[in-house]
Amino acid sequence: MQNLRKKFPVLNHCVYANTASAGLLSEDLMEWRQGHDLDFLIGGSEMKNKGFAHMPEIKKVVGKFFNCKAENVALVPNFTLGFNLLLEGLPKDKKVLLVNKDYPSVNWPFETRGFELDHVDADEHMEESIHAKVKKGDIDILALSLVQWVDGVRIDFDFLKDLKKEFPDLMILADGTQYCGTEPFDFEASGIDILGASAYKWMLAGYGNGFFLVKDSVMGQFELRGIGNGSVNNDASKRNSITFCKFLEPGHLDSLNFGSLEFAVKFLDEIGPENVQAQLQKLSKKAMAAFTELDLLEPSVTKRKQHSTIFNIKGDKLFNKLTEENVVASPRGGGIRLSFHFYNTEEEIDVIATLIKRWRSNS
Repeated sequence: MQNLRKKFPVLNHCVYANTASAGLLSEDLMEWRQGHDLDFLIGGSEMKNKGFAHMPEIKKVVGKFFNCKAENVALVPNFTLGFNLLLEGLPKDKKVLLVNKDYPSVNWPFETRGFELDHVDADEHMEESIHAKVKKGDIDILALSLVQWVDGVRIDFDFLKDLKKEFPDLMILADGTQYCGTEPFDFEASGIDILGASAYKWMLAGYGNGFFLVKDSVMGQFELRGIGNGSVNNDASKRNSITFCKFLEPGHLDSLNFGSLEFAVKFLDEIGPENVQAQLQKLSKKAMAAFTELDLLEPSVTKRKQHSTIFNIKGDKLFNKLTEENVVASPRGGGIRLSFHFYNTEEEIDVIATLIKRWRSNS
């Protein structure tokens, strides 16, 4: 992992603890993007037509990485647009279970469409609370982020799988934007029916690209309405035979952005998702211990069995001090959100903890 740090020049002048806001651009991806635009400069529409024709191959790459059939992969500019297109085709008589303070792009689309809603908290009892609500028998859909954006609380994946087995009619919709790219993930074997994600964070694909993975079993519950020339790949004769995922692709798909997604997926595949996972587990354990010792974390985080590498530490006044010391983070939820990817090190976590200890001793 140390050698990989050289591919991310930002790391030369700061402690970058902000992947939960924006994943870094690698030199390799930048070079690919420059080559792409040079080809466009020289080739014009001919080059772009080749790019459009390549989209099915990109779906294969994404599908293989997450174990999802290529035809069940939809390419979208970002999670939010895809999710809104999806919910436009969902009957409004469904009762939906959400997580309080989840990412607005998960909760707001339900709240503004008149669905009947219920909520649970993202705390140490989240799984038990979800099970209790679903067991009552009136919940049709569970929609949530796999990793919470403010404090990094992560749902138990085995719990989701068991929940789906116990309640097979429950539809589980998940936002994987703060999860995808952090470890191996088998979509078909998961309890999730539809997974969507923007890929500019942990997948390091740059902005303007994302995807949805959909299981066949839930497609019949939607009447999707998003439609356009992109849905038929410029072939009007296909107007009455549009497949589920093409309803999520009503417009053209950009070869720069989705080519970047393909490049990023291959990059992660080359590193090895299991190697990324091992590094993140070390970083999560290190940060949990350091920040718990300093009493910077809420019980809803420290009492959970497993956690991501996103942490929200107490003390909003620390943000400016961290910034002055070239630690890049984000103010979120009244605290400071620190997030660590495979290009971070345990030493960087020590640096942050040492800075905080020093400021405390001097105050």
